[in-house]
Amino acid sequence: MEYLFQFVVAAVSTACFGVTFQVPRRHMIACGVGGGIGWLVYLVCVAAGLSAAMATFFAALPLTLACRLFAIKFRAPVTLFLLCGIFPLVPGAGIYYTAYYFLQGAGQQMADKGFETAKIAVALALGIALISALPLPRRRVSPAGPQKAGEKS
Repeated sequence: MEYLFQFVVAAVSTACFGVTFQVPRRHMIACGVGGGIGWLVYLVCVAAGLSAAMATFFAALPLTLACRLFAIKFRAPVTLFLLCGIFPLVPGAGIYYTAYYFLQGAGQQMADKGFETAKIAVALALGIALISALPLPRRRVSPAGPQKAGEKS
C-alpha cells in the first residue's frame, strides 16, 4: 500500500511539475505516469539494498522506455515526457547539501555529498542514454504507399 501511495504522489507531483514546462493538458497524465514509474522502480531498488546511484540507473531505464512509448503514442517529442518524468529522480537535495557544506566550510562533507550527487546524475544520464540508443519500431507502410487520413486499409 505504501508503494501505491508513493506512486500516486510521484505521479501527481510530476504532472504538476509539467505546468512549469507548459506541457499541454492532454499529456499531463502521461507525464505523471512516467514520473511515477521511475519513482516506483527507484523505491523497489533501494528496498532491495542498491545504492542511490544504482537505483537511479535502474529507475531511469523503464522511465525512459515509457517516455519513448508515450512520445510514439501521442506523437509528441520524447523530451516533453522525459523532462517531467525525471523530476523525482534528480538529486536536488544532494546539490543543495553540497553547496551548504561548501558555504559552511565542511570540505570533507562537501566532497562526499558532491561525489554522491555526481554519481546519481551520471547514473541518470547513462540510463536515459542506454534506452535512447535503442532503435524505435519502424512504422509499416503498405505497398500502395502511406495512407491518407480517413482511409481504411
